[in-house]
Amino acid sequence: MAETKDQALPDNHVTQDEQLLESPRPHDFTHTDTWRVFRIMGEFVEGFDELATVTRGVSIFGSARTQPGHPFFESARETAALLTRAGFSVITGGGPGIMEAANRGAIEAGGVSIGCNIELPFEQSPNRYQTRSLKFNYFFVRKTMFIKYSNAFIIFPGGFGTLDELFEALTLIQTRKIKNFPVILFGAEFWSGMIGWIKGVLLNEKMVSGPDVLLLQVTDSPARAVEIVVNSQDSLLKLDPTLPDKYIR
Repeated sequence: MAETKDQALPDNHVTQDEQLLESPRPHDFTHTDTWRVFRIMGEFVEGFDELATVTRGVSIFGSARTQPGHPFFESARETAALLTRAGFSVITGGGPGIMEAANRGAIEAGGVSIGCNIELPFEQSPNRYQTRSLKFNYFFVRKTMFIKYSNAFIIFPGGFGTLDELFEALTLIQTRKIKNFPVILFGAEFWSGMIGWIKGVLLNEKMVSGPDVLLLQVTDSPARAVEIVVNSQDSLLKLDPTLPDKYIR
């Protein structure tokens, strides 16, 4: 996911996430956490149903503020096209910027282009390059879909939202809550400061271990990013020849 430009909405506009995380209101059952569980369940069921056939998905993240023509926009578009030609479905947050670039690249290559849109307190319109478009009210439900239906994450430059997706994946892999899959950072110069901090501070202070640092792979090449994804799938098949030609996580 990624950040978008704020646009004013009425003062009384409240998102579903905000309602969920606020303190309970007395004497209002339709706004209690117990009642809200059914809405959350419904979102999970709809997401699982819509994405059940996606077995070779790759999620691409990055800033919603990146404009067409920017090198990162065009690289995301090319990366998605290459993934499509390699037999993968492309999954994004469904909005503008890098998300639009990736969905567009997948569409132009004749592939599956999925957008997992989110309700925000400011406007985020779904981009028009989607073969399958879903809308979520809850961030944690949406993030579950990214993890569950992806065989790799490709992270383009972005802000807080992009970093949230990045570190959520790293945490789940590090704690072995999910299988290790490629987490690829696109844009070596952009990410160099963060990588330097991880190695120079977190690793030196023993907040992370050497293998944790190796979870991140960095590239400036769309072809190399796709090669990493393809090689990871080939390695899985070698480890377990009984797997089908598409690895189902």
